Amino acid sequence: MSAIPESLVPSFSWPIRVYWEDTDAGGVVYYANYLKFLERARTEWLSHLGLEQDRLALDEGVVFVVRRVEADYLKPAKFNDRLIVRCELADLSRASLSMEQQVLRGEEVLLKARVKVACVDRAGFRPARIPTFVSQSFGAAP
Repeated sequence: MSAIPESLVPSFSWPIRVYWEDTDAGGVVYYANYLKFLERARTEWLSHLGLEQDRLALDEGVVFVVRRVEADYLKPAKFNDRLIVRCELADLSRASLSMEQQVLRGEEVLLKARVKVACVDRAGFRPARIPTFVSQSFGAAP
């Protein structure tokens, strides 16, 4: 894997509002729902780069799947909080990428995560090379 120069790929942020359905009986965000927040932000980041996952599946025959998640839960989010989910590309290889993500309430970091996403062929879910134009969208050389 290669580290991505910070100047090439800016961080991306996506707003999330905490709904009642996101919380447990105590009004605190249920831990697994943070994964949904992270996923939404990664999807919006790809869309922002002009990469729609359904088009990649249909046109290129590849999909991105989560391979690994490491998450540090630092402080709880609560019902009706306005959060920001930040994404930053950390590493890129031929068939995978790693993202550093954070969930923030204002300047307060509530969660830090590192998510490894693999590129696989749509038919057999075997590792596949990330298409060149996708890597270039990330700011990486072909």
